[in-house]
Amino acid sequence: MSKMSQNCVVTGATSGIGMAIALALSASGVRLGLIGRDSGRLEAVAAEARLRSAYVEQYELDLESGDEIRNVASEIGKRFQGVDVLVHSAGVFRMGPLADAPTSDLDLLYRTNVRGPYELTQALLPMVIARKGQIVFINSSVGLTARAGVGAYAATKHALKAIADSLRAEVNELGVRVISVYPGRTATPQQERICQQEQRPYQPERLLQPEDVAQAVLNTLAMPRTAEVTDIQIRPMLKS
Repeated sequence: MSKMSQNCVVTGATSGIGMAIALALSASGVRLGLIGRDSGRLEAVAAEARLRSAYVEQYELDLESGDEIRNVASEIGKRFQGVDVLVHSAGVFRMGPLADAPTSDLDLLYRTNVRGPYELTQALLPMVIARKGQIVFINSSVGLTARAGVGAYAATKHALKAIADSLRAEVNELGVRVISVYPGRTATPQQERICQQEQRPYQPERLLQPEDVAQAVLNTLAMPRTAEVTDIQIRPMLKS
C-alpha cells in the first residue's frame, strides 16, 4: 500500500487480529481510523499506531447501537473525506449446544457480528465507492463449515459471508474489491477464553498468530488492480 495516500478504518482494533491489522497498516504510514469498544485499550493501540503514522483517529463504538454507528460514520466522513480501506474485525463469540444455548446469545451475536458490520458498511459505502476502495470482512473458519457447539456463532459468520458475497456482486463493477478472510484458530485473548470453555490447554505457539493474518490482509490489499482476491482461508501450520 502506498504511504500516506490511503484512509483506512479498522473495527475491533483493540485486540487480536484487528489490532494486528491496525498496527501493520500504521507501519505503512496510512491515515487510520480505529474503532473499538474499550476506550482504555483503544487509546493504547492508537498511541502505538501514532509512533508510525502521522494521522490516527480513534472512535469508541458499540456495534450493537445503530445510532452510534451512524454518528461515528458521520465523524469519519468529516475527518477523512473518503475511505480507501474498511476492515471489519470486531465480533463476539458464544458457544453452547443448540438444545440449551440461550436465544439471548444468538441475539447478541447477530447484533454485533452481522447487523453491526452491515450498518457500518451501509454508512461508509458511498465514501468507499468514491475512492474505489476495498472492504475486508474478518470471518472465521466456521463461517464455511460449522461444528458442534457453535451453531449460533457459525450462523452469524455464514451470514457475514453472504453479506460479503452479495456486496461484492453489487459494487465490483464500481471498482470496489471485497475480501473475506477465514482464519482458523488464532492466538488471541478470545481464543484463550474458548480453550478454557473447551477445557483444553491454550497453546498459542501452535496457533496462527494475529500478525500472520494481518500480513495476508495487507498483501492482498496491495495487489495490483489487475487482480482480485475474494476469499482467504488461513489456518495454523501445526495441527492439534
